[in-house]
Amino acid sequence: MATFSDNFSKQASIYAQFRPSYPHELYDYLSNLTPAHALAWDCGTGNGQSAIHLADFYDQVYASDPSEAQIKNAFQHEKVTYHVERAEEPSLPAHAVDIITVAQAIHWFDIDKFYEAAKRVLKKDGIIAVWAYAVPQVDKNIDPITQNFHDKTVGPYWPSEIKLLQQGYTTIPFPFREIEPPEFYIRKKYKLQDFLGHLLSWSATQRYIQQEERNPLFKLKEELQPFWTDEEEAKQVTWKIIMRVGKLPS
Repeated sequence: MATFSDNFSKQASIYAQFRPSYPHELYDYLSNLTPAHALAWDCGTGNGQSAIHLADFYDQVYASDPSEAQIKNAFQHEKVTYHVERAEEPSLPAHAVDIITVAQAIHWFDIDKFYEAAKRVLKKDGIIAVWAYAVPQVDKNIDPITQNFHDKTVGPYWPSEIKLLQQGYTTIPFPFREIEPPEFYIRKKYKLQDFLGHLLSWSATQRYIQQEERNPLFKLKEELQPFWTDEEEAKQVTWKIIMRVGKLPS
């Protein structure tokens, strides 16, 4: 377990290695909602997980994030250009964007100012989609342990903004003509060490380690091992995607 914190000094590196990617079907669905496919803006792109998927459907992808460290760890793609800038102040022309996507990030924004920028750059028939994923699910034995780790062990270390995500984005303002999307899930096979790596990528886990100067994953691993006896066994991990989609108001 010591290798986790030793090998990844920057959270951006941990994020890039252990965060799951979103299903291709999600982007296929969104691309079918936009009549044109010239330009996508992936806002709060992080390491570019969404940006490179959007490149399968759009001619160009403008990917932005305020963190230079995240951009340095981003996946490279010939159709994707990365920009270190705030969501509220994109260097994009007016009415130029076919789709705006925000994956696992809107809770960090000044949401009202971001929406002003989104309405400025979005085409009249464009789409905005914001989403995040919930706590990972494995099985009936492991799930309560993971939830307890999320809520109790590192619970006090979650920033206040994360409450918007924990409320399923139901409480965020969304001044758009809303479209009800189908349900989407992320499914990935993880060995125990990969699963723990994902939990290490949580911002609350990082804050716990910084403030307490110890790694809570040591104890968590002990709690999980009776139900994950073979560390090399790859179990299916599932995350439900929380999503809101809309068009510009009429």
